[in-house]
Amino acid sequence: MSTATAEPQGTTSLGEDRTPVLTARGLTKKFVSRSSLGFKKGEVTAVDNIDLDLYRGETYGLVGESGSGKSTTGRLLQGLIIPTEGTITLDGEELDATDKKGSKHLRRDIQMIFQDPHSSLNPRRRIRQILEEALLIVGERDKKVIKERIRESLEAVGFNEEHAERFPHEFSGGQRQRIGIARALMVSPKVLICDEPVSALDVSIQAQVLNLLRKLQRERGLTYLFISHDMSVVRYLADRVGVMLKGKLVEQNTADELYNNPQHEYTQELLSSVPIEHPSQRGQK
Repeated sequence: MSTATAEPQGTTSLGEDRTPVLTARGLTKKFVSRSSLGFKKGEVTAVDNIDLDLYRGETYGLVGESGSGKSTTGRLLQGLIIPTEGTITLDGEELDATDKKGSKHLRRDIQMIFQDPHSSLNPRRRIRQILEEALLIVGERDKKVIKERIRESLEAVGFNEEHAERFPHEFSGGQRQRIGIARALMVSPKVLICDEPVSALDVSIQAQVLNLLRKLQRERGLTYLFISHDMSVVRYLADRVGVMLKGKLVEQNTADELYNNPQHEYTQELLSSVPIEHPSQRGQK
């Protein structure tokens, strides 16, 4: 991805606060495959005993090929999937994915931006209804509070109140992804899990969305888990990078160190597959 029109990389709060906001230990997810008659055929380990720390204000890039387990990891951290083993801790409190009521006040602090901005928005609902649902789920009933939060969230992604009465099909793909971001912001989260948020967008629109994410991070002190297969996008955005292969976290380091001095053979292969930006760079490491 070309980021020629993107803003220069800004300074995050990484280093100012080295306290993990979100921690996973021994995180494992196994899926059971069954026959058409319901008999167990086998077991697939999608995420295999990974340890992960997300520090306040940083962007952690999680990369790997399709099927490596990176999206499953994001869904485990967000509570969409119950882990087979392991623990997830947010600001020192352990999250229990089976306790929907008890962990609701914690779960609102972890929100997700999905890959497909079209299928992630209900086509039969107006934008106002889509956004207010996020607050209704966490128990907010004050109409004035909801209206003001909708206005704030829309303005944060470049829209105004008039857009709240439109339907998703009236927006372009990039605009719909901005609405997805606005929905995630409705409950003032601490962590955003971004699951391939720009892979379905044109290159020029990708840069706009990435710049928006950086702007929101600076303004709100957000922590990002940025899941992607695009090494160029991750290099632009991430402070640290983790590489997944067959469910395992095989390497993690600061972005500069990982891109300039990759240690694992698989990381080296991923980096070698990134297209060069100019023919004069051929042959250069």
